[in-house]
Amino acid sequence: MVATYILSQGVTAFAVLLLLSFDSLATSQIEDRTEQFFRSGHTNNWAVLVCTSRFWFNYRHVANTLSVYRSVKRLGIPDSHIVLMLADDMACNPRNPKPATVFSHKNMELNVYGDDVEVDYRSYEVTVENFLRVLTGRIPPSTPRSKRLLSDDRSNILIYMTGHGGNGFLKFQDSEEITNIELADAFEQMWQKRRYNELLFIIDTCQGASMYERFYSPNIMALASSQVGEDSLSHQPDPAVGVHLMDRYTFYVLEFLEEINPASQTNMNDLFQVCPKSLCVSTPGHRTDLFQRDPKNVLITDFFGSVRKVEITTETISLQPDLGIMESSYKEDWMDEEIMEPLKYAEQLPVAQIIHQKPKLKDWHPPGGFILGLWALIIMVFFKTYGIKHMKFIF
Repeated sequence: MVATYILSQGVTAFAVLLLLSFDSLATSQIEDRTEQFFRSGHTNNWAVLVCTSRFWFNYRHVANTLSVYRSVKRLGIPDSHIVLMLADDMACNPRNPKPATVFSHKNMELNVYGDDVEVDYRSYEVTVENFLRVLTGRIPPSTPRSKRLLSDDRSNILIYMTGHGGNGFLKFQDSEEITNIELADAFEQMWQKRRYNELLFIIDTCQGASMYERFYSPNIMALASSQVGEDSLSHQPDPAVGVHLMDRYTFYVLEFLEEINPASQTNMNDLFQVCPKSLCVSTPGHRTDLFQRDPKNVLITDFFGSVRKVEITTETISLQPDLGIMESSYKEDWMDEEIMEPLKYAEQLPVAQIIHQKPKLKDWHPPGGFILGLWALIIMVFFKTYGIKHMKFIF
């Protein structure tokens, strides 16, 4: 009797231990799946895109910034998570032959201004002080949400900057400058205040590599278009616009990003190779010693894309469609499609096709000085025919 009771108790204890082990195994598998899904440990993405140059001859810097803006929006980062700073409005500049457009290719096929650009800081709002306040969160309480970087310790942040620079500084509107020390200290404040998980810094300017030399905060990866002592060169001159449309480094980065989709497995090592010296003329640089992960394990979409929150559950979910709900939702979608007009943004050709296609024929315009020469010819014929004595009948 006693032996039977002891045996039954042992079997019960063994069964309980077996169930607990299976439960812990299932829990660990779910945690492993979750950790594998969030490989970089982040749950949201932000982008701060800054053009620091004014005046028409710096058209390419605005086009650089808008090109990156277009790419991150296409890959899923919404406007609510993008802080766009443009020092000048090239789309409304009186010199622009096609108002409300900014082109990044000389064929004028890719309008990077689009139909839904949301500029958060424009014109004289683009200052060193405002930029640093955005990064560190030291802004007045009355500042609207669209002008705030509301990141946290689970945020991956892309910071892109373009303009005129030199060894250790980047100019803002030809009136002030930010130094590499000020930028490094701002990133350290962000880290201390738990405002980012990982940060990708990209700069397209002359001697761009000097801007990341002083970085000392963890989890920062940096890329630059040129080394110290080198110029970052322009690209795509357009006679109709009268200026260069983009810088070389950003042009090839944009071409690379056009091949990326939200499910792409392309990593940061591929981004390092997009613009060799044979294409850029300058020597692009990158710094990864502060970054904890191996760049080959860092997806492009960890910074240029959008992370969507998911909830893992062990409950059984029926996948059988409810015909009534599907029918009503189909009608609503059909009505929405009838109301909404298609955006021109999505109808544009990919950059890869534009670059390799033949240039379109442009409208003929008389060469410079043609009208003036024609009038001079008319006056010469008049004088030869009638002479000076007939001038009194005209005036």
